[in-house]
Amino acid sequence: MNTVLERPALLSQRLKHETAALHELMHDLMERAQPFASREQYARFVAAQYHFQRDVEHLFADPAIQAAVPDLQVRGREAAALADLADIGAAAGEEVIVTRDVTMPEALGWLYVSEGSTLGAAFLLKEVKDKLGLSETFGARNLAAYPEGRALVWRRFVSFLDQPTLAADQHDAVLDGAAAAFSRFGELLKRHFDLA
Repeated sequence: MNTVLERPALLSQRLKHETAALHELMHDLMERAQPFASREQYARFVAAQYHFQRDVEHLFADPAIQAAVPDLQVRGREAAALADLADIGAAAGEEVIVTRDVTMPEALGWLYVSEGSTLGAAFLLKEVKDKLGLSETFGARNLAAYPEGRALVWRRFVSFLDQPTLAADQHDAVLDGAAAAFSRFGELLKRHFDLA
């Protein structure tokens, strides 16, 4: 008996379904990295986060991404991560921006990974508070919720993703962008934590 698996019709559903394994790899890397074992370990995580957010926010200048996600001004955590590094007396280190040649629709995939991470950041923030004594106003701004709340801003982003203005044949490019973003963050974690 042949089973035909249909692709989800909505882009957000495809992204969730088709990047699930990559999402699990990030969980595994975070577990290996132990970023909340000490402030020094946490500083490595924030440096990785800062460079990833620089990659993502570099895309915000593109008029096509501005049209696709009109509330970009409330998104992004580059400045927050940099302020957190200053709070804990750590440096970001040097990294090139890898998204210089990324355009729409791949850029949406990068933003999907960044925005999705804000949901999981609620759990990370609790860890940071409990284990390291940091907070949304000192050392852990990059994990804080958006002023409007995580869920509301996430749902609004999903509504932008699922607009019919993005043709179905462009969905694969968005998925490629998400895969590249997961890969980039994984590489940053491996390098900052000296993981094989």
